[in-house]
Amino acid sequence: MTRAGNALRLAALDARALGEGLVSGMTLADARARCPDLLTRPADPEADARELEWLAERMRRFTPMVALDPPDGLLLDISGCAHLFGGEAALVRQVRGHAGYASHVGLGPNAMAARALARHGRGQDRGQGADVTTLPVAALDLEDGALAALRRAGLRTIGDLARRPMAMIAARFGAQAVARLRQILGEASSPLDPRRPAEPIRADARFPEPIARTDDVMDVIEGLLAQAAEQMEARHLGGRRFLVRLVRSDGARRDLAIETGQPVRDPAAVMRLLRERIDTLADPIDPGFGFDAVQLAVPHTEPLVERQRTLEGGAQAHRQEGVVALIDRLGIRIGRDRVRRIAPCDRHLPEAAQRLVPAAQVQAQASWNTDESRPPRPLLLLDPPQSVDVIAGVPDGPPLRFRWRGQLHEVRLAEGPERIAAEWWRRREGHQPGGAGRTRDYYRIEDGEGRRYWMFRHGLFGEEADIRWYLHGLFP
Repeated sequence: MTRAGNALRLAALDARALGEGLVSGMTLADARARCPDLLTRPADPEADARELEWLAERMRRFTPMVALDPPDGLLLDISGCAHLFGGEAALVRQVRGHAGYASHVGLGPNAMAARALARHGRGQDRGQGADVTTLPVAALDLEDGALAALRRAGLRTIGDLARRPMAMIAARFGAQAVARLRQILGEASSPLDPRRPAEPIRADARFPEPIARTDDVMDVIEGLLAQAAEQMEARHLGGRRFLVRLVRSDGARRDLAIETGQPVRDPAAVMRLLRERIDTLADPIDPGFGFDAVQLAVPHTEPLVERQRTLEGGAQAHRQEGVVALIDRLGIRIGRDRVRRIAPCDRHLPEAAQRLVPAAQVQAQASWNTDESRPPRPLLLLDPPQSVDVIAGVPDGPPLRFRWRGQLHEVRLAEGPERIAAEWWRRREGHQPGGAGRTRDYYRIEDGEGRRYWMFRHGLFGEEADIRWYLHGLFP
């Protein structure tokens, strides 16, 4: 489902929902009135777009001419390809099986005709010889106002419209209606914009005589990196993974691979990491009788646009680059998975709101919560929360004194509660500290000596018989 204005509407449906009479665009309230047991999930257009691009790559096994037809379609030019798969019918069966999704396929003499048959020819013959004139005028994909005007004029199908003079159609319904009609009928071209894979970024050097000195080979690699940097700069890309292959005169090959935490195209930075990699090798590079060729490839790239550094942010940006370089060097020496950082998680429980990930991993979509209206949290959390004995003035009030690690603390100031509800969709039984099945009331506490604590009452009076207190964090 997706939000359209002030209403939630269905964006896509499965076969069972269609069988219940639901249609795309129906409001969620109307859909639930017709189907009370309806299960919905929020629409994710970005994930759909990524999946469509993935499907386009899978379809390249059938034809190199594959174009996207957002939000849920692909256009394939199969001219001269069908016989390789046993004919058009066999090709359609293989395409459906390879896609992994329920699909509607239309075959036409041009792209717009095939698209119209696939999207609007349901219940009709959608083969190569299908008659597009029987399709509804909705196949023109015009605006709602233009389609309503066509229907009011009694024009229900493509054939009804094709029998009218084009000048009259353009005058009454717009030039776009004529253009779409001529494309479907094959009277105007409807070229595809196929997705062609980008040329790989690579460079190589071959020598008339084998090179036996490692320093000379490193100079050659630096030159190849400069060539690759020019290619990446022209495409506004930076490399995340660099692969060097050394080919010896006896046919033996040696591969050296490095990865970076951020996209780079500076040959000097890559060379520093490459020398680090060579220093960590258990067995040194043996040139034997010499190297005949050196090959460089950049299999993993990401967008990298030059940014002008401001005076205020120059020092901060320099420190950030230094941290990234340190992570890359440590990753090469001790392993990328052993250098970790804390990343945010989309969880509201404090102990589950972060996780450890490889430091060089791409930043996740989630970001740290910087909402200033939320009460402050301590930087240091105890894992697990430690049990404390509390005396409170009233059962559901803040502590007056508490005992932690055998020492009694008098409470001078208390602020709260901040209530954090249980994750009912992850509910677990038991009363373990931090359990997800109970509500927590957090308090910020300051004792008589000025030390500050973050404590919570585990459970609500009137709902739980066993109420306990835990110390979860310490403020600096």
